[in-house]
This record gives sequence, structure tokens and C-alpha cells, in this order.
Amino acid sequence: MTSHTTPAGAGAGPGTRRRLIRELLLVVGLFAVYKFGRTLATGRTEEAFRNATRVWDAERTLHLPGEGMVQRLLLHSDALVHTANTYYAAVHFPATVLFLVWLYVRRPAHYLWTRRVLAVLTGAALVIHLAFPLAPPRMLGAAHLVDTGQVYGPTVYGAAPAADTMANQFAAMPSLHFGWALMLALGMIAATSSRWRALWLLHPLVTLLVVVGTANHYWLDAIVATLLLGAALLLVPRPVGRSLVARRSVPGPRSAAVPVPTGAGPGAPRPVEPVEPVGAVR
Repeated sequence: MTSHTTPAGAGAGPGTRRRLIRELLLVVGLFAVYKFGRTLATGRTEEAFRNATRVWDAERTLHLPGEGMVQRLLLHSDALVHTANTYYAAVHFPATVLFLVWLYVRRPAHYLWTRRVLAVLTGAALVIHLAFPLAPPRMLGAAHLVDTGQVYGPTVYGAAPAADTMANQFAAMPSLHFGWALMLALGMIAATSSRWRALWLLHPLVTLLVVVGTANHYWLDAIVATLLLGAALLLVPRPVGRSLVARRSVPGPRSAAVPVPTGAGPGAPRPVEPVEPVGAVR
């Protein structure tokens, strides 16, 4: 039995093109359903602010650090807070797309696993968005936080939630910015074998500081996203076997040498050692 080591994009025949188009339609369709579903929770302003007060009080009861602590660090420099706003607005979605494309081309099995985990995570998040509308901390007077996107730019949201037709600003919990970033890091760690692959965890760490420091999410938004991702990882089985890089970097057991029959003369031919086929699974 041989392992699949050919990238998904190699030999672009009709079957490969059909699979690619199918995946594109599936991913775009799932994202469109999610974006449409989020808009169903708009207009529930009073409920969203009541829930925001509950979340804020719960964080204080749990003695979580205040979101303002992170924001004060960002506000020491206009360039730093502008960079954080740009990271929030411009990195989240493109990074996830590039991650999925790389997995699709180089690690097909890990791509399917990741796509399914992200679908479960995003579906669960949509249910919570609809059941628990939540105003972000930048809108909560008790938090005394600055809406850094509106003040320093750039921002992906309208100045008034009611006038924002492109996004539902009351879908703060869970934070898919953090949930997707964490899955990106875990997926890259699982699909690669570099000794430095743990550094991928810097992406969700920076994302966490950005979403909290810009007052777009509470700490609990990230905690709930982590719990949902953990549940999704338990539900979706991981791909069998290691990545191609891991198989190449770890030598397999050498074939045992076949002993020369006793009494064979010096001119007798030596038995040929068995050779494993290229790509065979050890």
C-alpha cells in the first residue's frame, strides 16, 4: 500500500478541477450561510446590552483581568493602535484562506480535517450569535473603553450598529477571530514537522491581544471560542498518519541483511537485499 504524496493541484485533470470547484463552492456557500445567519440577530439592541452587562459582571466575578489593561498598552502609541486595528481588519480572513489553500495543495487529508473542524466551530458560533446577542465592550459604558477602530482607524464596522448593513456588531460571542486563529495554529502544527512549528501559536496569541485591546471582544468571547473548538476537535477525527514532511524526516527501520549461506565460495553471488518501494508506508 502506497501513501498519497502528490499535491492536490498536481496534474490538473478534469477530476482535479471538479474537486477544486466543488471545494470552492462548498467553502463559499458555508461562509455565505454564516454571514446571512449573523444578520438575523440584528435589531436586538436592548438584549445585546443586557447580555453585555452580564458578561462584564461575570468577568469581574471570575477576577479576569480588565480589557482596559491591554488597551492602555496599545494607546501608548498611535502607530501601535493603528497596527492593531489593521491586524483585526486585514489579517483574520486572508490568513484563514491562505491556510486552507496551502493545506488543500500540500496536505489534502489535513485540509479535510481542518475544513470540517472549522465548519463545526462556525456553525456552533452561529447558534450562539442568534441565541445570545452581545454588544462588544467598546459599546459598553461601564467598560470605559475607546472604540479604537473609529478613533484611530481602520475599522470594519459602521459608526452606528443600526446603520451597519455589512456586519452584525452584536455577534461578539464567541470570537471567531480567535477561534479561527487558534485552529490555524493547531492545523499547521499538526500538518508540519519543523522544530519551530510551535511558533504558529503566536498568531492566536497576537489575535487575542488585538481583539481585546481594540475593545471588539471580551476575554470570555475567546474562552467560549476555545471551548467550542475543543468540542469540534473531539467530534472530528484527525487524519491518520503523519504529514509528508514528518515521514521524510524520520528514517524508517532498515531492512535486515540476508545472511550468506554457510559454505558459499568467494565467487558465489550474494543474495539481493529486499528494497522497499518508494512511498511505501512503514
